Amino acid sequence: MQVFTVQGMTCGHCVKAVTRAVQSQDSQAIVEVDLASKQVRVDSSLQAPQIVQAIVDEGYKAELVA
Repeated sequence: MQVFTVQGMTCGHCVKAVTRAVQSQDSQAIVEVDLASKQVRVDSSLQAPQIVQAIVDEGYKAELVA
């Protein structure tokens, strides 16, 4: 499970957009979004940079939580 901080999410549409962005790269990915903390937890075979890029391509700022 990888955890990312994602800036710019404000609503349910944002949650769906981020989830779809990751799952477009890995259809089996499990994506859990916490709007309040701006955190996204991803269980996927993708590497962190691939996940960050998918989220950034969707229009959000994302970074891996160390």
